[in-house]
Amino acid sequence: MATTLTDEQKQQVARWVQEGASLAEVQKRLGAEFQLSLTYMEARFLLDDLNLTVKDPPKAPAASSDLSKTADAVPGIPDPLGGAAKPGDAVAGKVRVVVDKVVRPGSVVSGTVAFSDGQGADWYLDQAGRLGLVPKVKGYQPKPADVQEFQYALQDELARLGY
Repeated sequence: MATTLTDEQKQQVARWVQEGASLAEVQKRLGAEFQLSLTYMEARFLLDDLNLTVKDPPKAPAASSDLSKTADAVPGIPDPLGGAAKPGDAVAGKVRVVVDKVVRPGSVVSGTVAFSDGQGADWYLDQAGRLGLVPKVKGYQPKPADVQEFQYALQDELARLGY
């Protein structure tokens, strides 16, 4: 993957990491500045190929999280997952990501997602790092912007949980 970047681009990525950018931030900047769209795992492999390691974000105490202070549903977002937001739910814009406490068989990590249009899906990350999405309604396709927002929210939530 590193062969798709010029030496100047590789140096820029290294600067971002040295400045403290998270993996999600590097992924976003690759898209914005280099028009290079990478999945979470591809971005991880890229940084690994470049021998770069992102700094772990400081762990915030659970009590300081807005989500841990309320069990109410996220305002303005339909909840196809059948319950209110709970501590440990990730909310990014209008997409909500929940990580399962009991992992789906054959997965490293799994959970559910509620998209901005009110539709929901199960998601999972398998041992090969592939992200799968199983919509609750057969044939449903989330908007591309929702998929991207879901990936960013998922990355942030998994990083917060130590994955």
